[in-house]
Amino acid sequence: MKIALGLAYDGSPYQGWQTQPGGGAVQDFLQSALAEVSGHPVATICAGRTDAGVHATAQVVHFETTVDRPLTAWVRGANAHLPGEIAVQWARVVEPHFHARYSARARSYRYLILRSPVRQPLWRSQAAWVFRPLDLELMRSAAARLVGEHDFSAFRAAACQAATPVRQVYDLTIAERDAFLAISIRANAFLHHMVRNLVGALVEVGLGRRSPAWIDELLSLRDRRLSARTFPACGLTLVGVDYAPEYDLPRPGATALGPW
Repeated sequence: MKIALGLAYDGSPYQGWQTQPGGGAVQDFLQSALAEVSGHPVATICAGRTDAGVHATAQVVHFETTVDRPLTAWVRGANAHLPGEIAVQWARVVEPHFHARYSARARSYRYLILRSPVRQPLWRSQAAWVFRPLDLELMRSAAARLVGEHDFSAFRAAACQAATPVRQVYDLTIAERDAFLAISIRANAFLHHMVRNLVGALVEVGLGRRSPAWIDELLSLRDRRLSARTFPACGLTLVGVDYAPEYDLPRPGATALGPW
């Protein structure tokens, strides 16, 4: 049978999602835990391959197994063998045609920025730090220009292997709470480092170094070298993956998303 899992993790100590030759990736730990429950090796496929240091509250994974276990075993049993930074949130039996990556209709990320005159050690692995004031309205004006279907070549990593740089951004919002900014973006798919590069450009606008119209220029010129720096991985979290209603997969709850 095919099983889908919801997964949450603090990516700070790990080498990203994808398995590494020497271990150390979230996938390595999850597959090892699932093998303990199933009694056989387990290969997993995820909805979004997060980079080193990137977090998730709503990663979706599927795998196939030849054994019959109660769904609670795939949650509590796996969690008993996982480190504290990784936890299975739910398990569902899915149809054979379900695919965690290819069945996804959209993905949502949140990027958290802490605005503070000095750095705050307790947030060092959860939020990027900006010590200068940011103009929120300018950032929102710039963000609005990124919504829609665009060629995001100016915001993709040099090592990006995507067949096309064209992506559809459905929503891009910026919320403010106390000293924090939460930049939330939902798109059909993302290029390598796309969110972190978009955040870098929005911060340049917020600092007053560039105008919102600069975003239009970057989209038009399609040259990564002209854009802003890549913002740190620590502020980025995968917070949602959208699937067709027929799959009836859970969404992350309030305890996972916190005040955002």
